Amino acid sequence: MELPLIVGVDGSDGSILAIDWAADEAVRHGLPLRLVYASLWERYEGALPSLGRERPSERVMADHIVASAEERVRRLHPDLKVTGEAMAAEAVAALLSEGDNASALVTGSRGRGELKGALLGSVSLAVAARAYCPVIVVRGDKAGLAGTHGRILLGAGDPDTSAEAVRFAFREAEARGCELDVVRAWRLPMNENADPPAPAETPVYEHEAQASDLVDALVADVMADHPAVRVRRAAVEGPARKVLVNRSAAADLVVVGARRRSGHFGLQLGRVSHTLLHHADCPVAVVPQRT
Repeated sequence: MELPLIVGVDGSDGSILAIDWAADEAVRHGLPLRLVYASLWERYEGALPSLGRERPSERVMADHIVASAEERVRRLHPDLKVTGEAMAAEAVAALLSEGDNASALVTGSRGRGELKGALLGSVSLAVAARAYCPVIVVRGDKAGLAGTHGRILLGAGDPDTSAEAVRFAFREAEARGCELDVVRAWRLPMNENADPPAPAETPVYEHEAQASDLVDALVADVMADHPAVRVRRAAVEGPARKVLVNRSAAADLVVVGARRRSGHFGLQLGRVSHTLLHHADCPVAVVPQRT
């Protein structure tokens, strides 16, 4: 049985974008879609139970948000299996728990009540930095959200953080019938002992060749499982976060890996992923690698 694609909903504009994107994604991969609204409304309705028959207003709103989201999905994709649930729980904790039985979690970039000037909502950031399943944060410009570029962008990180991300990116490219752009950013090491610091003595072409070799090694085995996927490889000099943000303008989805250490409960998100989640021009998939 395929695990569902789970999307966090809260009635915000960002949530609506996430619902539409997740519904298309579920159809693309033949997955059921589960809509989850989580809020600690009971905390704000007072400690004493209501003596009347009417449900607390926050619970009514939560049920309405979920029902409206389900109706929206059914209008878009009548044959898609969709379920929804409103939970009396803290949003991050609820989504992380749901992620234990999900093919992936999908969130909007900002939720209801988030600061308007914030680049990324606190719930989306916390889920992307802690979940043990892939997390897709739906953000970006009109073309990136619509998926009109025909390209998946994969940030090729270190081997110990990228294996799952590589497999995820190939599956996405195959399901969409589009090109996979695999990019490894590299930097020219500096000789810190020089005054002022000078480029290291190793020739530039050797650093570029090492980056290219790493890309080849990362994709070699997975390419055999997805022969129909067109792969374009590139080794680009520059900071990875800047290289990938720039290239996200021509992508429908950017995929990066993340390290997850068992027993570590803090945020586990590198600088590259953090920058993409705040600035990419298309949805961002953070794919964890357990260590």
